Amino acid sequence: QVQLVESGGGSVQSGGSLRLSCAASGYTYSTYCMGWFRQAPGKEREGVATIDSDGITSYVDSVKGRFTISQDNAKNTLYLQMNSLKPEDTAMYYCAAGIYYSGGYYLQFPYGMDYWGKGTLVTISS
Repeated sequence: QVQLVESGGGSVQSGGSLRLSCAASGYTYSTYCMGWFRQAPGKEREGVATIDSDGITSYVDSVKGRFTISQDNAKNTLYLQMNSLKPEDTAMYYCAAGIYYSGGYYLQFPYGMDYWGKGTLVTISS
């Protein structure tokens, strides 16, 4: 079955960087849309960045210029490089895979994704 396992979360100071990884297994990785989503305490889950099977990327406005989504199809691994981190980036970050729609759609409608990891916690202190 499909498994997504996130890693790389942690605690850093404002202005710092982290790189999240998501190891995928159980399906043909390169055929799905992949994405990173986050949920802060008391808030709705929101789309952060997505990458389609053809490599097209989409980002939520609040992370543009700071975050970069990428993938290594040979390793079945998705990445999120996060730079210039801010306290408002603090959240549980989830990796997800979607079968049917484009990254732009999933960015707006996170719960349309078909498979989810368990998340990795990112905490940014000021």
